[in-house]
Amino acid sequence: MSQVSQVRPGLFLGGLDSALSLGVLSSRNVSLIVNASGLDDVSYPPRDGLQVLHVPVQDQPHAPLDQHFDLVAERIHQNRTGTTLVHCSAGRSRSPALVMAYLMRFEGLSLRGAHEQVLERRAFIRPNAGFWRQLMEYERRLRGGNSVRMAGTSAGVLPEALDHGTAAYCINI
Repeated sequence: MSQVSQVRPGLFLGGLDSALSLGVLSSRNVSLIVNASGLDDVSYPPRDGLQVLHVPVQDQPHAPLDQHFDLVAERIHQNRTGTTLVHCSAGRSRSPALVMAYLMRFEGLSLRGAHEQVLERRAFIRPNAGFWRQLMEYERRLRGGNSVRMAGTSAGVLPEALDHGTAAYCINI
């Protein structure tokens, strides 16, 4: 079973297998699942009051995940009956990107701060380059600027944290 990571009190991040575990859902009092796995026919364990928000996006750089940032962030923010589990297939790309969008919108974090927060709780996240670009545009819309830029490296184009002239790449290679 994949690890379930607690990003904030009441907010968890995981893969599909964790979302299918009644033990995980019950022990964490999950009342809202955000399914970003790209699968719409997932059969979750029966649980009273469980709501599911489906985000039908594939893990492809051109996929329009940003069209779901506001709705997902609002649903996470409004969930007061229990906790929220945001998942995709492995909990590495789509679901961390959605959680970072939530943290920017409702917790007031910069994209860099949101990434650091999620990475601290789930060390193997790696949103694809297209999702990074969409998150950067979302940050620009919310905050009027960016804390991250895309930069060419020997490993390809990666997000780079902007910090007073020093650079630190936002992805573990």
